[in-house]
This record gives sequence, structure tokens and C-alpha cells, in this order.
Amino acid sequence: METAGYIIVGAICERITFGAFLLCEIFIGAVLYPIFGCWVWGGGWLSQLGTTMSLGHGYVDFAGSTVVHGIGGFCAMALAIILGPRIGKYGPDGKPRAFPAHNLVFVVVGTFILLFGWMGFNPGSTLGASDLRISVIAVNTNLSAVAGSASAMFLWYYLFGKPDVSMACNGMLAGLVAITAPCAFVSPTAAVIIGALAGVLVDAGVLFNERVIKVDDPLSLHGFHMTSSCVGMDLPRSGRRLLVTPRR
Repeated sequence: METAGYIIVGAICERITFGAFLLCEIFIGAVLYPIFGCWVWGGGWLSQLGTTMSLGHGYVDFAGSTVVHGIGGFCAMALAIILGPRIGKYGPDGKPRAFPAHNLVFVVVGTFILLFGWMGFNPGSTLGASDLRISVIAVNTNLSAVAGSASAMFLWYYLFGKPDVSMACNGMLAGLVAITAPCAFVSPTAAVIIGALAGVLVDAGVLFNERVIKVDDPLSLHGFHMTSSCVGMDLPRSGRRLLVTPRR
């Protein structure tokens, strides 16, 4: 819940009063997250789709791509729309202006701290280190992160003629967000594909936000590429092999 709450900070920092920020956090922590969390992890209707609608394993989200990052990402997007862009983000001609990171060392170090922390987020969600399948989750998590970083950087290089370290960091976080839901259920090859798709989506998301819908989201991350994870309904006879029992 704490993670879902702090995700919104990346989109609204510098543009919201402290009192309004507290109200947003209370809404997420006291209303939105508990309801959706109960639907997916508390035996609610989404977790029962496999039985009620004969959809295999139903709605499966191992560590929170939707329950945590989706909730935070969509709330961040809504708040960014309400607050409007930062001063100077768009010029008189309506074209977006880039705000470069003031310290790329901080950006990269912070990204790797998050990567390290994800080892508690995903493998830790097994709730038992004695389960050796925790290693599969850790490997899938790292593979997706690396693939996301590489695909985001190379696509940006292809589009604009030079690589961007900050976009590589965004791509790494995108891969982490995307693999959070299926990390216990997919093969390493699938984890690489998921991460690569997430990296592409984060590039597309940044450009779509800035140039099409004119939403100034400094951290265009969670809401877009949690969609590239294998969250959803595992259909009967789909051929997918699950590595562990889905957590209810």
C-alpha cells in the first residue's frame, strides 16, 4: 500500500499542496487500494474468475503489477491531468520542452537502489525463502529489468540519434513493473520479452503524454507498462505452464 501511495509523487511533486497530497494518500490507502487488493488477493470476484467464468486460473497478479503499480500509476495520471503541466513545460507554440535531470548520477544510483529493492518486492512475495523457486522469480525480475533498459535505450537512440541514460533508467523500472505480476509464472525467455515490450512502451508513453494528450507526467512509468505484463485471465487449454501456485 505504501508503494502504491508514493508512486503518485513522481507525477505531482512541486505542483500540489501538502494538505491535498495527504488527502490523495488517504484516499489511496484507505479506500482504493484495499478494495482492489481484496478483489485480487483477498478472495474477491477477480480472483474467482477461474471458477465463476471457467477462465482457468482467473485473474493472477503475483506481486502487484496492477494491485500496486497500476493503482498508483492511474492515480498519478489522473492527478497530473487535474494539476496541469509545470510552468515552462510547453512553449508558446505548444511544443513540449524537456527538463533534463539535474544530476544523472542520482538518477542512475536511485534506479539501481530500486532494482535491489525489487528483490524484496518480487522474490519476497513468496513469503518463504525456503522455497527454492524464489530463485526463478529473482532471475525473471532481473532479466526483465535489463531487457527493459536495453529496449528503451536503443529505441530512443533509433528515434532521436543518441541514447538517453534517463530513458534507459525508465526502461529498467518499466521492466520491473511489468514483470511484477507474472514473475512466478513465466519462463526466463518470456521475462525478457515482457521487459523488452515494457521498455518500448515507456518510450511510447513519454511521447504520447507530451505530444498527443499534453499531460505533464515527469515519471511516465507505472500506468503504461504494467499492461505489458502477463496479468489477466489464464484461459483453459492456453498451453501456459505455471511454476508456482497463484497467491490468493
